[in-house]
Amino acid sequence: MHILQQVLLWLFYLVQGLLAFYLVTPLFMLTVYWVRRMVLGKNYRHPLPVLHNRDFSFGLIITAHQDTRFIDPLVDSILRQTHPHFKAYVVADDCDISNLHFTDERVQVLRPTPALHAKIKSIQYALDHFDPSLDAVIILDVDSLLHPNFLAELNRFFQAGYLAVQANFKAKNTDTSFAKMDAIGDIFNFFLERKMRMDIGFSAAIWGSGVAVHIPLYKEVEYKHFLGGFDKKLQAHLVQRVPQIGFAEHAIIYDEKITDGKALEKQRTRWIHAQFKYMKYGWEVLMTGLKRLNANLIYFALMLLRPPLFMVVGAGLLLTAIGAFVSWTMFFVWASIMLVFFVGIAGIVATHTSNSAMRRHVWMLPAFAFRQLLSLLKIKRASKSFLKTEHTNVVYIEEVLAAEKQQAL
Repeated sequence: MHILQQVLLWLFYLVQGLLAFYLVTPLFMLTVYWVRRMVLGKNYRHPLPVLHNRDFSFGLIITAHQDTRFIDPLVDSILRQTHPHFKAYVVADDCDISNLHFTDERVQVLRPTPALHAKIKSIQYALDHFDPSLDAVIILDVDSLLHPNFLAELNRFFQAGYLAVQANFKAKNTDTSFAKMDAIGDIFNFFLERKMRMDIGFSAAIWGSGVAVHIPLYKEVEYKHFLGGFDKKLQAHLVQRVPQIGFAEHAIIYDEKITDGKALEKQRTRWIHAQFKYMKYGWEVLMTGLKRLNANLIYFALMLLRPPLFMVVGAGLLLTAIGAFVSWTMFFVWASIMLVFFVGIAGIVATHTSNSAMRRHVWMLPAFAFRQLLSLLKIKRASKSFLKTEHTNVVYIEEVLAAEKQQAL
């Protein structure tokens, strides 16, 4: 019994240590960011040597399901690219394509029969129709828009020898409180999981959209499940096979943010389910990292194994409360850790947005976390259906860029 108690005690310490690591990382990374900025200058950009003196060609896959409203604006933003070497493949799964007409030969509309009803299958369907001259595949959500320099920035990374690159995201809409909080989440996550990893030489986490991958490398991935989570499998595959997954900070995708609490619950129910379902990939990467003694893989795996952030924060607050009754030392340690976390997240948002309304909404994030808790209670629904997020904000890239320019004035 004494041995069992010791094991449980050490397990409790280990869990506390991991939670503390997750909670202090934001402020640590923010400190590294400011030190780099002071040393290298605020306009410093990650150097990219030209190892391949040629322009790369990209195959962009747009996966649409039962809705064609967003295809025209996205294709319009693609055709405005300053980098001309691309072909776009619109997979209109279970869609009426009678209103889709593109005169540019670089755009091809595909309508699979029978319907596929799965994003992974739609991606594979497009790959089966790819022009053999293409170098890399880029996967896009249909509600997104691309900055005109999007492909030119990705081309720089491929010229530098990268085989997998994640693009950056900005909010397409911030007109409601939930949209602002959703955008704050993106600012936090992209800074922590992509920008700073890139800056310290680690692999960036990928997103379900905006990731560019060398085609032969993508084709190595074998999917066994088709109901969500394709990016979880893909990033576990990539991080073990390339020296570094790059992050192209200036390759911008404008992404639609959720507009209300119900939409948030539906979206996060799907995301949380996928995170727990595919957590096994984190253990796979961790074992590989330990075998290779590779800090990049070990750090990547620890972040894959991290539960959703609202659960980590909730656990930290619970330990703080327990400390108030058990040990004042424990209370002050955990109160300090939680203070470090909140300073970190507030500092990241303040540093990376000039929008005062966005900054004010940092204090509303507990409401955002509460909605995610409600999502957790509905997680079984995600194992039975895809729970597609509904989008409504149909705008064109010219409008988004004009609004962005006006906001900067």
